Amino acid sequence: MAPPILPRRGGTYLSEEVVCIKKIFGVVILIKNINQKTSNFEFPLLGRGVGVRLMSINTKQYQKILTELDGKATLVAVSKTKPVEDILAMYDLGQRDFGENYVQELTEKYEQVPKDINWHFIGHLQSNKVKYIAPFVHLIHGVDSEKLLKEINKQAAKNNRTINCLLQVHISAEETKFGFDADELAALLKSDLTQLKNVNICGLMGMASFTEDNDLIKKEFATLKSIYNNYPQFSTLSMGMSADYAFAMEAGSNMVRIGSLLFGSRIYTN
Repeated sequence: MAPPILPRRGGTYLSEEVVCIKKIFGVVILIKNINQKTSNFEFPLLGRGVGVRLMSINTKQYQKILTELDGKATLVAVSKTKPVEDILAMYDLGQRDFGENYVQELTEKYEQVPKDINWHFIGHLQSNKVKYIAPFVHLIHGVDSEKLLKEINKQAAKNNRTINCLLQVHISAEETKFGFDADELAALLKSDLTQLKNVNICGLMGMASFTEDNDLIKKEFATLKSIYNNYPQFSTLSMGMSADYAFAMEAGSNMVRIGSLLFGSRIYTN
């Protein structure tokens, strides 16, 4: 008879399919459909010093999203605030593109996971922190100033690399979001960027308003796609997150950034 689940510490409530994959003495344990507190559980009856951490990886949702994308868009799994175990579980499913918002968290995770992961930095990046991710970052999504672009180029040169970048465009009605407007973007791209030999500006990124007004979201994505169409040299249009990626795909996105649908809701601690 299997031992009962006796949680020692609390966590998050997970209402959809939850999968835990963990090797205990070479045995893979798989647990599904647990509608109770699941994060940071321990299973004391497995033996002294042996515990299992449940990982909130929604494999059903992952496969559903991959089917919907149908190879037309790259899925960036946003793993911010999530443990390395969750990243490794997604990695074992075949996922290779992961996104992080915080430099320190990204650098710490980078050291603990396979090196064939493509790391995307998707948060607001300060110029003085570029040097920490320059040795390995695959794509920086939120380049919102010429100053930042020049610093990325500088740090990329120090590491003998060319770093892929997306220019962030402000399409949201929310003033708190960052990015170029259409005129600022055009001015930057018309300026002399030939000295920036260690950056590859390969596309645009944008975030729609955080709202339940679907018509507004669709309008903002359509605006970004229209701007993107003005630059045939670009190959990447990053727009769409967990709540609105379907609208983004309809508008022509070819890269989506999805976190909570895959990993569950986030808990932020002080």
